[in-house]
Amino acid sequence: MDSTKTTEYRYLGKRALPVDGQDKLLGQLNFTGDLKIGGMLHVRLMLSPHPHARIISVDRTAAQALPGVVAVLTAEDLPTRDQVISSRMSAVLAKEKVLFEGQPVVAVVGETVAAAQDGVEALEVAYELLPAIPNLDAALSPESPILWPHGLPKDAIDVSADHGGVEQQGTAESSEPSNIHTENKYARGDVEQGFQEADVVLERTYRIPAVHQGYLEPQIAVAAPEGSSGLVLYVSTQGPRTIRNEVARLLRLARSQVRVVPMPMGGGFGGKHGLLEPLVAAVAHLLHRPVRLELTRTEDFLTSMPAPEHRIDLKMGVKQDGQLCALEAKLYLNNGAFSAPWSGLAATLLASQYLIPHIKISANEVCTTQVMTGPYRAPSAPQAVFAMESHMDDLARELEIDPLEFRYQNASGGGDAMITGNPWPSLSFREVLDKMREHPAWANRENRLDEGIGLAAGVWGCNTAPASAVVRVESDGSVQVLVGSVDISGVNSGFVHIVAETLGVLPEQVTITQGDTTSGPAAPVSGGSMVTYSVAGALADAAGEVRQRVTKMAAGHFEASEQDIEIEEGKVFVRGVRSKAVTLAEFASRAESTRGQGGPLLAHGNSAVEVNAPVASVHLVRVRVDKETGVVTPLQYVAVQDVGFALNPLMVEGQLQGGALQGLAIGLQEQLVYDDDGHLLTPSFLDYALPRCDEAPSVEPVLVEVASPKGPFGIRGVGEPPIVPGPAALANAVRDATGIRVEKLPIRAPELWEKMQN
Repeated sequence: MDSTKTTEYRYLGKRALPVDGQDKLLGQLNFTGDLKIGGMLHVRLMLSPHPHARIISVDRTAAQALPGVVAVLTAEDLPTRDQVISSRMSAVLAKEKVLFEGQPVVAVVGETVAAAQDGVEALEVAYELLPAIPNLDAALSPESPILWPHGLPKDAIDVSADHGGVEQQGTAESSEPSNIHTENKYARGDVEQGFQEADVVLERTYRIPAVHQGYLEPQIAVAAPEGSSGLVLYVSTQGPRTIRNEVARLLRLARSQVRVVPMPMGGGFGGKHGLLEPLVAAVAHLLHRPVRLELTRTEDFLTSMPAPEHRIDLKMGVKQDGQLCALEAKLYLNNGAFSAPWSGLAATLLASQYLIPHIKISANEVCTTQVMTGPYRAPSAPQAVFAMESHMDDLARELEIDPLEFRYQNASGGGDAMITGNPWPSLSFREVLDKMREHPAWANRENRLDEGIGLAAGVWGCNTAPASAVVRVESDGSVQVLVGSVDISGVNSGFVHIVAETLGVLPEQVTITQGDTTSGPAAPVSGGSMVTYSVAGALADAAGEVRQRVTKMAAGHFEASEQDIEIEEGKVFVRGVRSKAVTLAEFASRAESTRGQGGPLLAHGNSAVEVNAPVASVHLVRVRVDKETGVVTPLQYVAVQDVGFALNPLMVEGQLQGGALQGLAIGLQEQLVYDDDGHLLTPSFLDYALPRCDEAPSVEPVLVEVASPKGPFGIRGVGEPPIVPGPAALANAVRDATGIRVEKLPIRAPELWEKMQN
C-alpha cells in the first residue's frame, strides 16, 4: 500500500466507531473478574503496615483453624522460595524484611473471598521496625540509612525498552554505599563554555510527585493448572509475554508450560505490565487448584507501581538573539525499593527536544522505602517536559521573544542529533508549531482579567518491535484475523480497517481475535506507542498475500489478466464487468475444497520496521485564576499533534483528548502523598484526586498528518504523546495569568494563593 497521505482509501482515514464499543456499552464484554472456574480458590493478602521492618514471626495457627481456609502461605512455602527478589513482580511475598508499606507478607487461600479475608485478620505478624526512607530528600541526605548497603539486586526485565528506552552514555554504580543506585551521564560539547557565551542564564529546581495510573479495573489475576505440569493465567495485562517469561523463570518452568490469556482491560496506562501473576501462579502450582486474586482499591494503591517522584535541577543559557547555547541538569527519580530505569527517557527528552550545542546531564535512580515505580503513559516525559517548557517560557519572556517563535527557532528536526548521538529519524516539530501558530486560540490571543494562556511542546520517540499476524478468509466470506497484541486503546478498530482496505472487503466482514501466548502471533507489549506502528505492516502483508492468491484464482476463472482483477466489498470481478462478479466466499470455498487451489485462503504476515517514527505535540491551555482563592479553572484546551496518518480519526482524537486530560490532572490534582514516616495518606479515590467530567475543559484535538517515511501507511504512534505537554502548558498559563512561576506540581490553590499575596 502507498504510505503517503495523498492515497485515497475507502475505509482508512475515515471516522468509525470502535469494533468493541457496543459490547462495552452494553456490559457484554467479559473481564477477568467475570471468570468462574470450577473449584477456584481465592487469595487474600496480609500487607505490611510498615514501610521498612524485619519480619520476626508469623503466627498462622488461628488462621489455619478457620473454616474455609485452605492454606496460609509465606515466602518459604512457595516454589519461588529460593529466587532472588529483584523487582516488584519477583517480590512474590516478602522474605525476612519488608521494604515498603503494602508489600505482601502472607497469602491466605480460602474457598471463598470471605474465608480468606477472615484468615488474614486472624494472622499475627511480629515486626522489628527499621528506619524508613520516605522520599527523595530523605534518601539523598547524608544521614539517611542505606536501603541496599550490599548492592541493589537488578531486575531481569527492563520495561523501559518497551517505551523507547535509550542507551546510556555513561552508567556508573555507586562506589560507596548509597541510595543512588545508578547514575546515567550524558554530555555534548563544553557546558562551561556554553554558559560563558550565554547572555541570559536561568537556574531552577522542579519537583513532581509520584502519581498513580488511575485505571478503573484494579489489579486482578487468575491462574489454573493445565496438563500435568503446566499453568494457564487469565490476566488483565499489557504484556502477556513478559508475564509468561517471568512466571516461567520464577517457577523454573519452560515457557511452553506457561500460557497467558490476555483478558479485556479496564484501563492500564502502563500500570499493568505484571504484578500479581507470579504469586497466583505459584499458589496454583503448589495447590494444583485454580486460584484468583483481586486487589481492593486501597491495596492497589499501596502495592502497585506508580510513576516515580521526580526532582529536576535545571540550568539553561541562551543568547540575546534567542539561540539556546547550554543546558546542565541533575535528575533524581524516586524508584522505590527496587531498580526502575526511567531517568534515561527523561534525560533524552531534556537534551534532545531542542538544538543545544553544550549539554551536561546527570540522571540518578534513587531507592526509598516506597513501592517500586513503573511506567505511566510516556514514562518521565510529562515531568521532564514540565521542567524544560517552564524554562523555555521564562527565557522567552526574559528575551521578549514570542514563546512559540522561540521554540520554533530552536526546535529539533529529522536528522538532528539526540543526546545519545543517534539522529531523530523524522520529527515534524516545526510543522506542529506552524499549525498551532495558525490556530485562533493562539493567533487571536488577548490578555483578559484573571486569565492566562500557556503553550508547551513535547516530543516522544515512539518505539517499534517485530510483529506478525494471520489473516484467513472463511468459506462464508467472513475474514478472521489473529493478532498477539493486547488492545488497550482501540487499535483493533484500526486493524479491521487495514484488513478491509487491503483485502477489499467490508469492515463488518472482519473479525479480530486476540491470541494467547501459545496461539497468538508475535507481538510487542502494548506500550511505547508502538502496537499499531509495529503490527499494521504485518496485517497489510498477510491481507495482501491473501488478495494476491484470490487475484490469481480469479484471473484463471475469468480468463483475464491479474492486473485487471478488482475486489470490492467482498466481490471479485474484472475491471469494468462488475455484473459478472464472483463473491470472495466462493473463491474461499473453492480453495478449501478443490485440489490444486493451494489450500485455504490463509496467510501469515510479518513486520519488522527498523526505524521508529517520533511524534511532536504542542498544547495550549487557557485558564482563569481566582485571586481570592487561588483556584485554577481550565477554560480552553487545544492539542495539536502529528499522527502521521490517522487510520481512524475518531479513535485518534479520543487518544489526544484522554491524554491531554491526564496531563492536566497531573498538573492540577494528582499526587500520592506520604507522611514523614513513609505511610501513604492517599490510598483510595476518596483521598487521591482524579478529575471529574464537570471539572474538565473540552479538549479540541487538531491532527497534523506528516507521513512517517518508514511506517506502514505513513502512521506514527499516538497513545503516549498527548500526555506530555499538558502539565507544562498549564503551568505556563498560570504564569501568564498571575506572574508566578510554579516549580512544583500539582498546582494547589492554597499554595498558589499564598504566593499571589507576596
